[in-house]
Amino acid sequence: MGPGNRPLDLEWLEDFLTLAECGNFSRAAEARAIAQPAFSRHIRALEEWVGVELFDRSAHPAALTVAGQRFLPLLEAVLANLEAARIKARAAHDQAAASLRFAATHVLSLTFFPPWLAGMESQLRLGAIQTMSDSSRACEELMLQRRVQFVLCHGHAAVPGRLDEAHYPMLRLGRDVLRPVSAPHPDGTRGRALHAIGLPPPVPMLAYSEASGLGRIMRAQLRSFAQQPRLRTAAPGELEEVFTAHHAVLLKTMALEGRGIAWLPESLIAQELARGALVAAGPEAWNIAVEIRLYRQHAEMAPVAELLWELAEKQQS
Repeated sequence: MGPGNRPLDLEWLEDFLTLAECGNFSRAAEARAIAQPAFSRHIRALEEWVGVELFDRSAHPAALTVAGQRFLPLLEAVLANLEAARIKARAAHDQAAASLRFAATHVLSLTFFPPWLAGMESQLRLGAIQTMSDSSRACEELMLQRRVQFVLCHGHAAVPGRLDEAHYPMLRLGRDVLRPVSAPHPDGTRGRALHAIGLPPPVPMLAYSEASGLGRIMRAQLRSFAQQPRLRTAAPGELEEVFTAHHAVLLKTMALEGRGIAWLPESLIAQELARGALVAAGPEAWNIAVEIRLYRQHAEMAPVAELLWELAEKQQS
């Protein structure tokens, strides 16, 4: 806004530059393809907006006043910056439209996603890729806000998430297992856990937060286990939550330090199990099978995203 809160019309600025260049109202109006009276009104409106006269109309050709001479280079710089901003904004939009945007849960972004993506890149030219790693709830929110094209997360048939298949098509890319594990017992007995299901309660449990998809799955399955007589050796009520986080890697670190039992994805702890740094804290019946799922936006996506989805579908079949 200028004096009197009058809005600025960018057309006036172009008119000003044209008149400053040719010094003649008639030729400037012709160059701008508008009638001279309208052109003159534009220049006057700009001067009213600035608050001073920019042209000396008594001179022939029309000459810039001292204020106009000061205004000219500043205006040229502003318009150049404005054009640069427009170009950069369009480039950013084009890059975003051409890129793949994933949201992946913390653990899958570290374990499953890198080799899976490498396999896709060996068959497709994917270009720029943006990946956001967060909790399952946050990843779902990014999809609901249409800020990503794909969500990679764990899932379980008995524990629905916020992304239903009717609105967000889903592929099952693989399988994993949540295994109850603990640090080994200090007595050195092979395979003996420091904390284990079936030991006198309370058994310390390292739990996932409510924001974690693995947490939703684990809690639902523990409630299910409590209804099964063969698994009542240690009911969920005998497991005492002593630590909570939504990041499986943090729970693994706490389990390695002997702080309690954690249900961790087998893909995350394969090396620790192999070298005995973690051991099974319960029978296999307490394992929880989970799926590795890829969700997509229902609406048509950028061509490269559609090609990725088609390839993933072929690999699944």
